[in-house]
Formats: sequence, structure tokens, C-alpha cells
Amino acid sequence: MPPLNRALLLAPLLFAIPDAAHAQNFFEELFGIGRAAKPPVPPRGVPGGPVPGAPVAPPPGEAPPAVEAPRAPPPPKQPVVLKAPSEDNVMGQELLRNGLDGNLKLEKTGGTVTARLTLPGTKVSSPAESCTVPWNDGAPATLTAEGRPDGLARFDGAGAACPLRFEVVEGGVFVTSLSGSPVCTVAALDCAAAPTGLWGPAAATLIPRSAEFDTARGTADRAVRENYKLMTQRAKGQDVRPIVTEQAAFSSDREQTCRTYAREGAHGFCNLRFTEGRALALATRLGVNTATAAPTASAAPRPRRKPQAPAVEGMNPDAGGAPGFPE
Repeated sequence: MPPLNRALLLAPLLFAIPDAAHAQNFFEELFGIGRAAKPPVPPRGVPGGPVPGAPVAPPPGEAPPAVEAPRAPPPPKQPVVLKAPSEDNVMGQELLRNGLDGNLKLEKTGGTVTARLTLPGTKVSSPAESCTVPWNDGAPATLTAEGRPDGLARFDGAGAACPLRFEVVEGGVFVTSLSGSPVCTVAALDCAAAPTGLWGPAAATLIPRSAEFDTARGTADRAVRENYKLMTQRAKGQDVRPIVTEQAAFSSDREQTCRTYAREGAHGFCNLRFTEGRALALATRLGVNTATAAPTASAAPRPRRKPQAPAVEGMNPDAGGAPGFPE
């Protein structure tokens, strides 16, 4: 075959070969085979470039993002402190045992506190008959100030024939016997006197204040609960059990002490003062000086919110409460 004819025959083949190669590459890219199936090689790190995970500087003109400061731990819980009654609040007042009988009068001259006391009782030979015992032969007895070991101002009259302890509350005095017996027997007078209990005002003067006492009682009860919980949290191991036992006896001791106060159910004066004394005693054991500490709980009633009128179906909210009627 002549060379010219050969060249003319091969020319179409030469032009078709690049088209076939491009077609093959197209199908490989389409179906992910061949060179296209190979995963791309990540670019090598460029010296001086950003480090992965490092904070990125904000663009020029923008403030850096705020960094959240670490939160401080919550402050430890503190005891609930009630207002400690002043010893002067009962000086010169005539107080009755359980608001019924007897007579107690504390007086203060300078730094000396004295007590004049007439104890009610019953005759030893005839228990149905009543009698009285003038404490310290009727003369004022000088008391010894013992501070506030349990939160209340305390005075002892240990030198008298019938040794007694006086703890001052608001408007009254709790009296207990130092001899270990709740009864003080005076053989010369054939009288068994019972000095223990709350000496305070007569019931007639307390009943008008029953709402005030009820509000204050709620505050005192909360203070007792909070201080008791704080004591158990601070105690360790075997120290918890005596605290729990003492708290369990608190309610029964209060009931036993206050059930004989005149018309206690109508005013609640004794229950309130007993509870306040317990709250102050717990606060003292938690390290609070009740004589100088500022109260952290108030018995003042909280202002009540005005009740909102309930929404009534058919009311027009834009008409000031006027009922809307369909036209």
C-alpha cells in the first residue's frame, strides 16, 4: 500500500486515542475507581501555622471572648439567731407561777440582782389544803449571775433554803430547782412548795396577744429545726446520737412544762418562750454569742400579696374587667 494511503488510514485512530483516555478518566471519577479511589493525602503542616486546638486570636477590632471565672464554693451555713431577751425586761414586774399563783419579783440595783419570792404549795399533813412558803424567809435574796451558758440570762440562788435557778425570757422567768427535786418541803411550815415552771403574767393579759405569739412561734420552730440540722451536720460519729435523743425529748419536755400554764391553749405564751429558749441554746452550742449577735430571724409577719381575681370566661381583658357580649 502506498505510504500516503497508510497515513490517511491511521489518522483517525490517532485522533480517537485521546478521546478514549478522557472518557476512561471521566468514568473512573464518576464511579470512584482507579486513581479517584485513592484517599487524598492531607497537606503537610506549614511551619509557623496555627496549632490544632490552640485558641484563635480574635480578628482586629473585636474584643476577646470573656473567660468564665471559676465559681466560689457556697458559704457554710450559719446558725439561726433569735433576739435574745434582756434581763431587764422583767425587772420590777410581779410574776405568777404558771400565770396562776405565788409571786416572784426580780429587782436590779447596780450590778446586783435580787429575788423576792413566795412559793405556792400544799400542806404535807393535808394535801387537799394549799399553803405558801416565803423563800429566804421573805427577805430579798441576792442572786449570782451565771452569764448565758444556754443563751438565756441565768441567775442562781443557791444560798437560800430552797436553792433555785432563774432563766429570763421575754416577759417571764423559767424557775428550776437546784436540789434535784421539783418540790421544796419546809417542815416548819408543814408545806411542800412547787417552785418550778414558768413564772409570767396572768392569762387575761396574754390572750389579746395570741396572734403575735402564734407568728413568733412559727419563727422559733424554724430556728430550732435549722439549728438542730446544722448541729447534726457538724457532729461526727457517735456525737450525733445524743443530739438526736435530746431533740426527740424537746417536744415532750415543752408539753410537760407548759400544760399547767393558765389557759395556755388560748394564747401559747409558754410554748413560745420554751421554743425560743431551745433555739437560743442550740445557737449558743453552735458558737454564737447570743448576748451580742445580731438576730438573723424576725418574728414580724410578712406582707401578704393581694389575691388576683380569677379569669372568667367571656371577659374582655382590654375592657377593664367589663363583661363582653357578642354582637
